[in-house]
Amino acid sequence: MRKVALVGAGVSKFGVRKAGYRDLIWEAGKACFDSVPGVSPKDVEGLVVGSVMPERTAFQSHISSLAAEALGIKPSALSARTEHMCASGTVGIRYAYAFIAAGLADLVMVLGVEKLNQPEGAEAILNMGAGVDREWEAAFGLTAPPCFALAAQRHMAEYGTTEEQLGLVGVKNHNHAARNPNAHFGKGATLDQVLCSRMISSPLRLFMCSPITDGAAAVILASEERARTITDKPVFIRGTGQALDGFQLTSLHEDYAHWPALKRAAESAYRMAGVGASDIDVAEVHDCFSIAELIAYEELGFCKKGEAGAFVAAGRSDYGGDVVVNPRGGLIGCGHPLGATGVAQAAEIFAQLRDEAGPRQVPGAAVALSHNNSGMGEHVVMIYGRDA
Repeated sequence: MRKVALVGAGVSKFGVRKAGYRDLIWEAGKACFDSVPGVSPKDVEGLVVGSVMPERTAFQSHISSLAAEALGIKPSALSARTEHMCASGTVGIRYAYAFIAAGLADLVMVLGVEKLNQPEGAEAILNMGAGVDREWEAAFGLTAPPCFALAAQRHMAEYGTTEEQLGLVGVKNHNHAARNPNAHFGKGATLDQVLCSRMISSPLRLFMCSPITDGAAAVILASEERARTITDKPVFIRGTGQALDGFQLTSLHEDYAHWPALKRAAESAYRMAGVGASDIDVAEVHDCFSIAELIAYEELGFCKKGEAGAFVAAGRSDYGGDVVVNPRGGLIGCGHPLGATGVAQAAEIFAQLRDEAGPRQVPGAAVALSHNNSGMGEHVVMIYGRDA
């Protein structure tokens, strides 16, 4: 297998946007091409687009071909769309990585895009119900917030995790987002603001939850040989792993505070990359709700099981700690435009490992991790490094 690297990245502004679906594609695509002057649309051999529900929110399918035409790309080796709920963008990166590693292409763009906000908020909530089992769970109200609330309740009961510790994840990520001009939220937050925000599904409050966000992000992947002709600072994909335990909540392990699929995905990625949790300098993890970030600390090996609350309270997941988690603001602060999230995580890591993250820069960052999940039962982990 050939080695594969990121050579370019770009992100649109995230938020409640008046921009249409195609506008978001243009915005992220232009930003990506602007980041790598030596590459133009005519050079790109393949395009993979991560997008979850454009048929419902943009009334559009045939997405990869639409995006290719909008960006001036004429794929000669690969054109595809990935739909894998919240992990769609990272799954798209895995597709492109495998395609290049196998020698079937040298230069592929991965774009994630989502237009989620509708004129009526109820429409967005109805659409989001398509990401879980609509017939057997969503129809009875078991959508994402109560699912993750159950995980939080179990973690609190089993390990003594507190509401304040859950709130500290929201504080950290909102404050990180304040240094990210593309973030959905930009004002930061205090612990009082988080703990006094509206209850969504006990114990998860509004500022502990990711918002419904419009946005897009793009990265360009290249074979090592091609990458070294394009840039002197490629960011290499060193490892990856994916694991699934189930789709329905009722099919998962009865202890929702344990996510064994995430642990297995991380172990696969670490093994492939030849690194361990202690080697990670910066991590982009899937904090759709604050409890998800806490459990990720444990399953990724940043701390022992049950110690995540103390880990965040001690500042060990922030600047100056063991590992800087979600420097761009995570899903809670930056926003969660589903198919774009995993690609935006990769774009942040691209900037971090090139020392181009500005006020968010993690000093000396050399090895990074990204994590996406689709529900509690399916997880994807990527390891990136400055060195191949």
